[in-house]
Amino acid sequence: MPVFDFSNSPDSSKEAVCTYTVFRSNESVTSAQQPILVLDNQSNVLQHHSCGMFTNPIKRTSFEFHDEDGTITADILKIDSRFVSLLKWLGENHINVRLSGAVREDGYAVYKIREIAFGGGAKLSAEDGFLQFMIERLLKSSAPVEETPDEEDEEETGDSMKLTSIQSITDFMNCAGRTLPDNIRLWARRNLAVARSSEVSQEERRHAQRALSIMMNIQWKSNYFEAIDIGEARRILDEELYGMERVKQRIIETIIQINRTHTLPAYGLLLIGPAGTGKSQIAYAVARILKLPWTTLDMSSINDPEQLTGSSRIYANAKPGIIMDAFSMAGESNLVFIINELDKASAGKGNGNPADVLLTLLDNLGFTDNYMECMIPTVGVYPIATANDKDQISAPLMSRFAVIEIPDYTPEEKKVIFSRYALPKVLKRMGMREEECVLTPDGLDAVIELHKDTSGIRDLEQAAEHIAANALYQIEVDHLKNVSFDAGMVKKLLV
Repeated sequence: MPVFDFSNSPDSSKEAVCTYTVFRSNESVTSAQQPILVLDNQSNVLQHHSCGMFTNPIKRTSFEFHDEDGTITADILKIDSRFVSLLKWLGENHINVRLSGAVREDGYAVYKIREIAFGGGAKLSAEDGFLQFMIERLLKSSAPVEETPDEEDEEETGDSMKLTSIQSITDFMNCAGRTLPDNIRLWARRNLAVARSSEVSQEERRHAQRALSIMMNIQWKSNYFEAIDIGEARRILDEELYGMERVKQRIIETIIQINRTHTLPAYGLLLIGPAGTGKSQIAYAVARILKLPWTTLDMSSINDPEQLTGSSRIYANAKPGIIMDAFSMAGESNLVFIINELDKASAGKGNGNPADVLLTLLDNLGFTDNYMECMIPTVGVYPIATANDKDQISAPLMSRFAVIEIPDYTPEEKKVIFSRYALPKVLKRMGMREEECVLTPDGLDAVIELHKDTSGIRDLEQAAEHIAANALYQIEVDHLKNVSFDAGMVKKLLV
């Protein structure tokens, strides 16, 4: 797509001349093959490092630098669409930069831009490192849908680095406002106006600045998901879970669906089963497979919807809700929400039902936090819920999930889990060798028999801890080389 530059002539009526093209890229790493921009290098004067400035808005498609022959101007031939506003801003503010690049047949391919301090140039932001922060954020973003000359000239106002100050927020909006969802960009403009206004109270300005800082420090990503290696996904599941082949297949089916559509499934996962059967472990494994940050919501501790939705800014102690906090902690909009004990979500205490709030999150239509006063896109949120009792979950909530029932382990499976996973894991953590703590076959049978009436493996893991600790005690105090536990010793220790 051509972008136009105007001549250095003061005659503003002169025809615009197309000087460079914009290319779309979603690459997160730059190189000579995947550059930020390409400069004209017909004179062969641009080397690996060149220091100078991008020119002011009147001739904003060039880079000026100095050498022994004087001032050299190199036109921009191509530019990654994500960086158009940033380079325009660098030129407007006369920021000194150093370019790193490589000479190619089509020009000088720039893959790194660093801010430098010399010659009285201005700083891009009051905060050191802002330019590198901006470039990293832009590389993580998706290419804007379209850039036109008219759109570029529209005023953008915004935020900065661990974007907290009004100046840094403003810089961010000017440099990367186009990478934000449309509604968030408009919301940011309105809140910046409030944060700067002398006609509102100090409390209102403080809330607006806090909300801006929260929102701008989240990387708003597209809902496009790269294909996931099925072999790697299976390896993670086998590493985290023993047996459960039917459960693993359901998860692999979900991964295959993501690979086909490059979007998340319409429904999250609801894992239902007895306590201690590894439901949370499965959820964490899925987050690892998806390579997404994860956050947990413990519904047993939430009895007021406001805990999820945040409080209105009319209150002095207003704050965002848990869901908005989760986006902030993750630092990006694509994440796994692990909702623990979903069957406890219907126990509101007079101010509404927390379960009703979850419905808006689960529908992927967007979630509104009362403090932020903005609709938060949720298309990149993948919910995974756990529950013990399916009958306690409301029908509307159940309808938002693909249900996977987790069966309890058989005695034989528990034997394998205890001997191959639970006990070796504890011994490794305690710095013990496996031969220092051994269970005889009847000792292992005794462990399983003592826990036959308990569901899951949590109690077995505690038994492994108890046995290993006792073995370590005997080795250190009684100076034994190793300890072998038979049935009698197990019963004496654990009963």
